[in-house]
Amino acid sequence: MEDFDETLAFNQSRSKMIANLIQQHLACEQATIVSSSTRQLIAALHARDDLEPLVKSLLLQILTKKS
Repeated sequence: MEDFDETLAFNQSRSKMIANLIQQHLACEQATIVSSSTRQLIAALHARDDLEPLVKSLLLQILTKKS
């Protein structure tokens, strides 16, 4: 935290800087999602632990289906 404070100018707000960094991070994630293929998104969903087994099974069927 001291390193972070040292990078801020005297008149800069720590909270505002943190909010800006969070916005940049979220924008980067959104860009990654938008540029991902449907297959990559389905694979990412299948890898999640919070999906029901039926949904995982359906996603796996979609992934293994030849296009």
